[in-house]
Amino acid sequence: MTTTPSLTDAQLVDLLALVKKSDTVELKLTVPDSDIRSTANSLGMDPLEAELRQVVFFDTPDLTLNGAGLVVRARRIQGGAGDTVIKLRPIEPDQLSPEMRRSPSLGVEVDAMPGGFVCSASMKGASTADAVRKVILGKDKTASLFAKEQKSFYKQHAPEGLKLNDLVILGPINLMKLKFNPAKLGRKMVAELWLYPDGSRILELSTKCTPADAFQVAAESRSFLTEHGVDLSGEQQTKTKNALEYFSQGLQTVS
Repeated sequence: MTTTPSLTDAQLVDLLALVKKSDTVELKLTVPDSDIRSTANSLGMDPLEAELRQVVFFDTPDLTLNGAGLVVRARRIQGGAGDTVIKLRPIEPDQLSPEMRRSPSLGVEVDAMPGGFVCSASMKGASTADAVRKVILGKDKTASLFAKEQKSFYKQHAPEGLKLNDLVILGPINLMKLKFNPAKLGRKMVAELWLYPDGSRILELSTKCTPADAFQVAAESRSFLTEHGVDLSGEQQTKTKNALEYFSQGLQTVS
């Protein structure tokens, strides 16, 4: 078992400062593949209640955007809906202009997991499952998925000269998303099971809260998960990072 290090005093100070400037806080925990079944049973998760989703990322074959802290993503949702996001991380909220912070499409969030945290700014947009599929199949251009405000956000932060339509498709990857309400916790939790093409899986448990409630919710969630036998000391994985690296390696192998 790999023990996840605790945050240092300096990191806690930084985390507190970021939380105060954020709109929301999302507490996350990834579960090792070997513990997925036991965790699902212990928490009373019913897979038949999960929603099927499909995610696709856009970057260069060598992940230039990821190296610059940008994530460009589109998502297909069972039932016909879809959405898009252009995410910048890590970000210091004070670097964002007041005008940008007022945009209803922009959200500043701190993601915190055992041993680490990151603050991100996400410019979100609506789409449809069909529109995303057309891009995946090469029947439409990547830029068609994103709104004017998203394109402006991308242009401000992407490496100069790298346009949305220059990006390659990384994916898609299928996942199952389940929202459930454990009675003893008293708040909603979300489970996402990402199914990678090579057969590997990542289960992420998460819950969102306001910045003011972050540390109380973290303590309550930690206690709840521990009581149900969920290991909080395992090595944490990042769904997006794993997906980007997997598909990037595939492209480079082909080339």
